[in-house]
Amino acid sequence: MERRDFLRYNSLAVAGILTGSVWNAAHAAKAEFVSQRPPVGKRHFTSKAVEKTIAEVKKEIANPELAWMFENCFPNTLDTTVDFSVVDGKPDTFVITGDIHAMWLRDSTAQVWPYLPLVTKDKDLDELFQGVLNRQAECILIDPYANAFNKEATGSEWDTDNTEMKPELHERKWEIDSLCYPVRLLYHYWKTTGNTACFTKEWHKVFRSVLDTFKDQQRKNDKGDYYFTRNTPKPTDSLCCGGYGNPVKPVGLIVSSFRPSDDATVLPFLIPSNYFAVTVLGYMAEISRTIYNDAALAAEAESLRKEVAAAIEKYAVATREGLGKVLAFEVDGFGNQLFMDDANIPSLLALPYLGALKIEDPLYQNTRKLVLSDANPWYFKGTAGEGIGGPHVGSEMIWPMSIVMRAMTSEDSEEIKHCLETLIKTHAGTGFMHETFHMDDATNFTRSWFAWANTLFGELIVKIYHERPEVLKQV
Repeated sequence: MERRDFLRYNSLAVAGILTGSVWNAAHAAKAEFVSQRPPVGKRHFTSKAVEKTIAEVKKEIANPELAWMFENCFPNTLDTTVDFSVVDGKPDTFVITGDIHAMWLRDSTAQVWPYLPLVTKDKDLDELFQGVLNRQAECILIDPYANAFNKEATGSEWDTDNTEMKPELHERKWEIDSLCYPVRLLYHYWKTTGNTACFTKEWHKVFRSVLDTFKDQQRKNDKGDYYFTRNTPKPTDSLCCGGYGNPVKPVGLIVSSFRPSDDATVLPFLIPSNYFAVTVLGYMAEISRTIYNDAALAAEAESLRKEVAAAIEKYAVATREGLGKVLAFEVDGFGNQLFMDDANIPSLLALPYLGALKIEDPLYQNTRKLVLSDANPWYFKGTAGEGIGGPHVGSEMIWPMSIVMRAMTSEDSEEIKHCLETLIKTHAGTGFMHETFHMDDATNFTRSWFAWANTLFGELIVKIYHERPEVLKQV
């Protein structure tokens, strides 16, 4: 059994250690909610601004179980996954995902993202963000096609993959969002702080690399530089057709060989990730123009942004009976479209969260109705809860991340309350979010230490605190 799967499928044993028993409503009613955070002296990083936020928000949460979950989850990235240091006079922050000791470009951004509004109130936290950005730039310049990196050049369990592995890489699955997330963090760090010191010469080189990689994976002239196969019994962990995936017709969209779940795409033009690329290319154009004074790079980013956006409109929009115009999840340029959604972000559900579409946009609302219904083959509804899953863990397994994102993208207080109530019922007594839980049995879950899901849940609670505080008193 692979290490990742061992950790996932032994999560219930870990939960038993944490709680001492299988969780149910009766236990919840009688529980004394003892903090599951590491002792202060064993926390990886402490932010005064984060601790102040925890105290402020907790006071406004009427449900003691929900308050306990928030206190455990919101600081989980800082408590357990960050390794901050100063290297050659510059901040350096390595961020593991939790139970996998490697740094994903996507996860590392998503894990620290909820703390971004607090960086102006905490100098140490600001330095930690600078360290994340420095490390991400370094990683991308090592290999823009890699999704996950080691702290040092130590090699990994995936060294035998048939692709161009390097000792700095943990895994080399090409996912568009791996390049989008760090640029998103860079842009919004700048907008939040006004600090331009983050725009190093390395990041200027990163922009060039991102554009070159995106263009290569438009596959206009050939199949591109990237290929990948793995000797594995899990089909979604490898690519067909000599490592290039299923064929595409070059129409301006960008191939993403893998989804943000790390599963292979079926139709290689992954629409949520292409939408994310459109948003990020806009950020790159603005930064190139206003910070780097590089008009040519700005024009190139803007031109690619418009090309991808036009191709999405032409090839990814379809009319579905009873819904109107909706977005496909994946397309291939030949006219084939796959209608579904996956819980991992970027997803169709998460497009407003990523700044790609407005919540009120009819195209988004119609698509939202599709993916939150049985028209989505990966939407599950059982006695424990309802939500979106994905092939990565399998049928009937719901990702709490999708429930959080449903609440994040809702303008209906009743829907948000329903999501919170589901999350309270399905943490299996651990006080943390998991990767997945079974739709009929929340004690059947995967990954007890998944920092992205934990911090995203914390971000949701803070969002509700600022925008709909009455909801926290009604759950």
